[in-house]
This record gives sequence, structure tokens and C-alpha cells, in this order.
Amino acid sequence: MRTVLDHGYIRTVNTMGSDLDVVNAARVSFDKEAIELSEKDHKLISYLVKHKHDAVFRHCAMTFEVYAPLMVARQWYKHAVASSHIEDQMGWNESSRRYVTENEQFYIPAVSEWRAAPDNKKQGSGDVLNQYYGAKYTRRMQLLVKEAHELYLEALADGVAPEQARLLLPAYSMYVRWRWTASLNALLHFISLRLDSHAQQEIQLYADAIFYEVKDAFPITTTEWLLNR
Repeated sequence: MRTVLDHGYIRTVNTMGSDLDVVNAARVSFDKEAIELSEKDHKLISYLVKHKHDAVFRHCAMTFEVYAPLMVARQWYKHAVASSHIEDQMGWNESSRRYVTENEQFYIPAVSEWRAAPDNKKQGSGDVLNQYYGAKYTRRMQLLVKEAHELYLEALADGVAPEQARLLLPAYSMYVRWRWTASLNALLHFISLRLDSHAQQEIQLYADAIFYEVKDAFPITTTEWLLNR
């Protein structure tokens, strides 16, 4: 398990395959199979990555449990909804506030974590916000979350349906938990996009954690992907 932000984490649940499976997916074209990795196989993986023979990376997959603020989850979910099952092999199952009515947690940026708007006024962030404003919005958010959470619990106690009571919770800062299954090809694509400096900082932190888990499971493929893409 790797911790991210104040309460978040990613945890590898399952891993299917290895660098050897990548090699054998390629070698089956010549009715060949390797028993263990050699230097020749390392060069083959480098060639496959460099020339975008991505199909061989779809025979391996990983499943993660992720706990992150909803604003991160909704960015992440684009990788599932914008792909087809055949193309990227994505699976996504998320906890629901229709059924779960306890263990609410919220991401509240620390005083030094608030960022200014970028100079171009478009997507992304600028420099760290002045400490005065950082302190102001951390405190205001703490009060907002406290009041909303108390109102949510009061609504449940009054018999309001959980699927409606959840409307009272601050959505984008609330942590949600989900399981995400993706092929090695999709994982490497996710890492490439979300480790980019233009990605939102919070999802960059999660992508970094995913990167190290994928690298532990597929060290040669991951290294070659980052070097050649």
C-alpha cells in the first residue's frame, strides 16, 4: 500500500503476468516461447515499445484499490469511459453513498497546499497561494465540512433516504473508494498522461504511486516505456 494526500492510498490487489508474458505474446508470432528473460528479450521489449506494438501489453493486467477525493476519481474515470473493453481492458467498481452511510472522510488542503490560478487563466495551477489566503480557505473549508457532515447525519437520523441525504455532503472533497482493473498497456498510458506536469497535481501524486507499483511488477517494460515514449 502507498499513501497519497492526507487520507488516500493505492493498494495492489492482483497482478496478472510479467515482463516474460510480454515477450511471449510477441514471440508466439513465430511459434516460439521463452522460459526466462534474457538480454535478447530485454531488447525485444525495447523494440516493441519504441515501435508501438501495444497489443502485446494487453495480455498483462493489474487490479488496484484506490481511495481518493472525488475530484481525482472523476478525472481518473475518463480513462475508463473513453476506452473500449477490447482496446484497453478497463474495469471500474466504486463504493456508493446510496448504501454506505459511514466513514466519511474529506480532503482539506493544508495552508501551504492551496495554489493560485495560472497566469493563462486556463487549466492547471500557478504558484502556491499567499499563506494568508491559504489559512483562510483551510479554516473555512474545515467549518464547511463540519457543518455539512453534521447536517448529513441529522438527515439520516430523521429518516431521509441515504441516496438523497448524500446531497448534503461536500462532493468534490469527499473520499471515495474503488477498484480499478486495467491492462498493462492502459496502465502505462495512464502513467504517461497523468505524470505530465500539465496534469492536476493531486492526480499526479496518485499516478506516481501507480507507477511504482507497475514498475515493481513489470520493471523492464515500464522502464522502456518511459525511455521511448
